[in-house]
Amino acid sequence: MKVLIVDDHALIREALRTVLNQIKRESVIFEASNSRQAIPIVEEHPDLSLILLDINLPDRDGFSVLGELRERYATIAIIVLSALDDQETVKRAFKLGALGFIPKTTDREVMLNAIQLVLSGGIYIPSEILEREETTPPRLTGKLSAREFLDGLGLTDRQIEVLALLMQGKNNKVIAKTLNMGVPTVKNYITGILKALKVTSRTEAVIKLGQMGWELSPKCES
Repeated sequence: MKVLIVDDHALIREALRTVLNQIKRESVIFEASNSRQAIPIVEEHPDLSLILLDINLPDRDGFSVLGELRERYATIAIIVLSALDDQETVKRAFKLGALGFIPKTTDREVMLNAIQLVLSGGIYIPSEILEREETTPPRLTGKLSAREFLDGLGLTDRQIEVLALLMQGKNNKVIAKTLNMGVPTVKNYITGILKALKVTSRTEAVIKLGQMGWELSPKCES
């Protein structure tokens, strides 16, 4: 496993290195304190498994770095690190293709679990950011109306609800409980969703939808 840590604070990089060594002791870990150091490392090692990217870099806006990396290296999982955890910052990170968002105030155990989740093909969003006042399961909306989206991909309303929760990083059991359906049914829906999106994994689905500019909202436009 090859991982690149991009952060200008040495203590943060050291803490992340410790967490990564807990996941896999023989991991190959590269470090960069700015984008000028990071980009050449990625160019030399396009087989990186993961990039941990601080969005507050000293030489360049981290979001622009994220966008460039996502466009050029679509197969590398990227987790954004940030001292901010407001919803706009989080939404922007995922829209640009991040598969995880870890506030720098996160404790080590949670950070460990978050990295493991993303490496296993999942999506990590801090639970406090996912809390909503609305109880209605979120649905997907975007530049097109949901009806146009459904007509274009042939997805049912129920599949859209599953997709919205999937993009939040929910696992099959949580999706099943939220939507009051069986886990096998959720698996069948996800299989159909991936087929409609012409991708083979949840990670690819999130990247593709993020690049399209899709956002989550509690209600689906008609």
